[in-house]
Amino acid sequence: MTGPISPLALPLPEMPAIAGAECASTAAGIRYKTREDMTVFRFAAGTTVAGVFTMNKCPGAPVDWCRAALKGGKARALVVNAGNSNVFTGKAGRETCERTAKETAALIGCKPREVFIASTGVIGERLPTDVLLAALPGAVAKLQADSWQSAARAIMTTDTFPKGATRTAKIGDATVTICGIAKGSGMIAPDMATMLSFLATDAKIPAEALQKLLSKGSAKSFNCVTVDSDTSTSDTVLLFATGQAKHPRVPAEGGAILKDFARALDEVLHELALMVARDGEGAQKLITIDVTGAVSAKSAHRIAMAIANSPLVKTAVAGEDANWGRIVMAVGKAGEPADRDKLSIAVGGTWMAREGGVIPGYDEAPVVAHMKGRDVQITVDIGLGRGKARVWTCDLTHGYIDINGSYRS
Repeated sequence: MTGPISPLALPLPEMPAIAGAECASTAAGIRYKTREDMTVFRFAAGTTVAGVFTMNKCPGAPVDWCRAALKGGKARALVVNAGNSNVFTGKAGRETCERTAKETAALIGCKPREVFIASTGVIGERLPTDVLLAALPGAVAKLQADSWQSAARAIMTTDTFPKGATRTAKIGDATVTICGIAKGSGMIAPDMATMLSFLATDAKIPAEALQKLLSKGSAKSFNCVTVDSDTSTSDTVLLFATGQAKHPRVPAEGGAILKDFARALDEVLHELALMVARDGEGAQKLITIDVTGAVSAKSAHRIAMAIANSPLVKTAVAGEDANWGRIVMAVGKAGEPADRDKLSIAVGGTWMAREGGVIPGYDEAPVVAHMKGRDVQITVDIGLGRGKARVWTCDLTHGYIDINGSYRS
């Protein structure tokens, strides 16, 4: 945790226990010396798993490990550490994953490939494996079903507040529960997910169906937030289904029986993704960007992300400057079909520009008033089609430089 809590922070909700899922956090001392920095999860036998990972071409060893382990579709444990990302560490990084999985498997009573691993923190420094492994037995000894809140805190790095969300859903007549935690504050431009997020449910869902739900849900949530346009080397989202709830059988392909579960999962993913945007390093304002009238939904998304990732747009919002010209610039640089003479732009519901110029009689006062708030709404209508998209970002302040200029110190 760095500096004061974000003014956009939300409280960590009560996180109910998930049958078949236990977790515990401990102070391993990997980088941080005064807080818990490692979390271990244990899952019931038969737990299925789904995952989405970074598209960064220089992923960390834990991402490679999880991608390989995911092929088995089963999980019994998860080990997460904060402070060191185990990225760009070569053979040593791979050996750390192998040793961690082997030691955890021995403690839990499972196969090493049923152990999933995630790390977050500084890139390029060898993870002190012996320090991590020495803390494992103590963490396993503390495992309990209701430790989600401490886990949410233990996985933080530059985050200023812990992030969690929970929902219930119906499968047939049975009620199932979903809990999820996330960490992320900087190096956020997900190409599948956020930096780290872990979810569990007591539902019994085949890995194939679980993967479809997670991939689809991540595309609408984590893939629609950005803080600084930088896609992390460690992005990992894992969803575990312990199968402890009693409900009608779910077929491998999923289908209609999972409609309400999909709704609940999407809500959890959406809530966690927005918390990441709210905790953007140095953020003072949450920005929602709606693009309509594009030639396709994909085109609308690309335009929206170009606006969201523009330093000039983000600093204008930080300075509460109603400079719609910067939004026009960002639309034009996206590389997607656009026509300035059909473009319309609004901030806070006030239309500012249309058909290639400022609207006659435009009054900037309500826009300035809107931009003084914590939540800023930008709407762009491209005027070429029916494609639409919504993304979220935050403003860019001096705080971002302060945090990242001294990240390793």
